[in-house]
Amino acid sequence: MKSFILLLFASSILFFASCAGSKKEETTASMSGMMEVDLKMNGTPLSIMVPDSTKGKVEIVEQPWGATEIQVGKDFQISIEEGEGDIALMKSDIAGNDVNKFKRFVKDETTLLFWESAITAPECHFYTIVKPGTVPYVIQDIKGDVFSENAVQTMVDAAKTLKTKEAVKPNS
Repeated sequence: MKSFILLLFASSILFFASCAGSKKEETTASMSGMMEVDLKMNGTPLSIMVPDSTKGKVEIVEQPWGATEIQVGKDFQISIEEGEGDIALMKSDIAGNDVNKFKRFVKDETTLLFWESAITAPECHFYTIVKPGTVPYVIQDIKGDVFSENAVQTMVDAAKTLKTKEAVKPNS
């Protein structure tokens, strides 16, 4: 009887351990309509989830100042740049913008600002700092187009999936 209870207990532990995945793995796996793209920034291999080709053509452009811009259709446009970022400074810039008037923060967190502003009509933007390994990256929407709250939420969700990848080592 004791061995039966021990076997049942061990089985339960294994079952629950196999069900418990990391939050990042769950986020990546549950993002339907998204696909993973590979990037290389300053020699570091990275990957990030972006909307799949049903949302538009995936365009990746490396800018001369070091940013990598990813655009998929009209509603997904992000810029990724290596750097520490500064949430407090960005918050000050948002509040002090005399043209694109600040309306409200949708999310105001230690590494994420997601806000609504307006020039003539409401638009949303985001700025986040992600550190997938030892190097931090600033990810934000590309300014110019007007994004809805849902579009920016998709960009924020994608930004959270940025991760470093193991470099493929050639066979010797």
